[in-house]
Amino acid sequence: MSADIPEHIRKIAHDRSVKVSLRIGRSGVSESTVEELNAQLSSRKVVKAKLNKGIVVDRESKSALFEELSQKTKSRLVDVRGNVAIYWRP
Repeated sequence: MSADIPEHIRKIAHDRSVKVSLRIGRSGVSESTVEELNAQLSSRKVVKAKLNKGIVVDRESKSALFEELSQKTKSRLVDVRGNVAIYWRP
């Protein structure tokens, strides 16, 4: 997560009205997951993605999965809380 994310993006990302719109399931970071996140980032400022429980075993694996998705979509990881990651593309 980067310090160069604008404050207004952080406020939008943490607004409770922004709901989870992408689920990451057993397949993890699959091609369809990357395509879906790309499509959503094209039409929205921020996207919340939730990792289903039991997919990863530890925090490091979860962080690596979220970071991999960020790299593949050329987006920035705004925040991670529990199993929810928030993405933004400048």
